[in-house]
Amino acid sequence: MQFDDDARLDPSQIEDVRASGPARGGGGPLPGGGLPGGCLLPVSGRAGGCGGCLLLVLVAAGALLFGVVPTPFSGDEGGRQGGGRQGGERQGGERQGGGRAPSAPPPSSPSGSLAERCRTGADADRSEDCRIVGTVNSIQTYWRAEFERSGRAAYTPARTVLFSRAVRTGCGTADSAVGPFYCPADRKVYLDLSFFGTLRRDFGAEGGPFAQAYVIAHEYGHHAQNLLGTTGRVGRDHRPGARSPSVRLELQADCYAGVWAHNAVRTGFYDKPFTDADIAQALSAAAAVGDDSIQRRSQGRVTPDAFTHGTSAQRTKWFGTGYDSGEPERCDTFSGGI
Repeated sequence: MQFDDDARLDPSQIEDVRASGPARGGGGPLPGGGLPGGCLLPVSGRAGGCGGCLLLVLVAAGALLFGVVPTPFSGDEGGRQGGGRQGGERQGGERQGGGRAPSAPPPSSPSGSLAERCRTGADADRSEDCRIVGTVNSIQTYWRAEFERSGRAAYTPARTVLFSRAVRTGCGTADSAVGPFYCPADRKVYLDLSFFGTLRRDFGAEGGPFAQAYVIAHEYGHHAQNLLGTTGRVGRDHRPGARSPSVRLELQADCYAGVWAHNAVRTGFYDKPFTDADIAQALSAAAAVGDDSIQRRSQGRVTPDAFTHGTSAQRTKWFGTGYDSGEPERCDTFSGGI
């Protein structure tokens, strides 16, 4: 994964709040300490009143909890399915996944340090922070061009917020147990870089720069889904199950990540196509976060009725579908089998 040394980075697409405490975005803590929405890694075998915030949730100890505590995606303290205002509507009554984003404080500018350090592709090759900037820049350059080509919608850029310990978002408050996630309410991607160490150490992923790129591209796949109205059409139907809308939404985001990888060189940020070793890092990460893999690790058995994100085989398959084709139209996970 080699950046073009002369590529110009745009740090304004990143908000770095790691040294300033919780970022401001609206919403208070949710019951159970989580955020509403479908997660890339399931926390519980039960489905709550999900509102569309798609996130990777990790437990600090490295073990995921299934059916032990009420799902943190519920809208009420009892963890009842479908309950609670926060589970299906934005504050103020606006449904998530459609319409304008709610009003929020103006986005902060990137920290001076990040803006000064991350200027070129050469900087991205030397620094993890700058690599994140370059990856986000490339992904959004791709989606902007794709939206223009298709004529289906206008692409609105989404900032990535780098945080540690805790962050406030339009979907609620997240703490250090939360990895990367996308919040449709404020249309931002939130990224705690400590997640990548946990993914490698506790979930057996190979790790590496392209594993990071895959995860970020997956979250921006959710942003594309939100802008295209896919998230809104799925709505509150976040019931678990091997063929559930939640699984199909997540697999499509995996496919969109592969589509970006196929087209990444054309964005002008990389000097050559990704290698087989790069793609292997992405496939390893995708396999590590399959429902079946996580369930075996956490509970010693596989329960398809509790799936919310797809099996390891499905996740690697759909990333590969996107990468081999390079066409978002090939990512229709909602028609037929998956």
